[in-house]
Amino acid sequence: MAATVTLRLIIDDPVPGVRYSLQKDDMPFEPRTAGDGPLAFELPVTLHPDGRMTGPFVRREGPQRRFVYIRIGTSAGDHASAWSRRAKVDIHTIPAALLVPGARLEVHLPGPARDGSPACATVRPVREWRPV
Repeated sequence: MAATVTLRLIIDDPVPGVRYSLQKDDMPFEPRTAGDGPLAFELPVTLHPDGRMTGPFVRREGPQRRFVYIRIGTSAGDHASAWSRRAKVDIHTIPAALLVPGARLEVHLPGPARDGSPACATVRPVREWRPV
């Protein structure tokens, strides 16, 4: 039987003044403009008995890869932004031992890319997935 797992994505140092949002059903969801502190997003995913994760926030590539998008700048609804990006956060790499019904898991993500602009494409965690 499928169960819900809650994921918390924390951008430790988002670029101040830039709008970020989750992507839900190909649309921005609950956009927020970054300030001086961390920015966190929580989302539910459905965990199936075979380990697959699905839901309105979950995207997939091929039979195994599952990920969540964080929209940035114009993609998050800020049409005046200099950036139009998405950050891809892999969730298929969450250790199976952490994926239990009702789990609440968090991961810490980088905010800026090397050039100081918002990190985008596939972002690697600053700190790995852990239960909270």
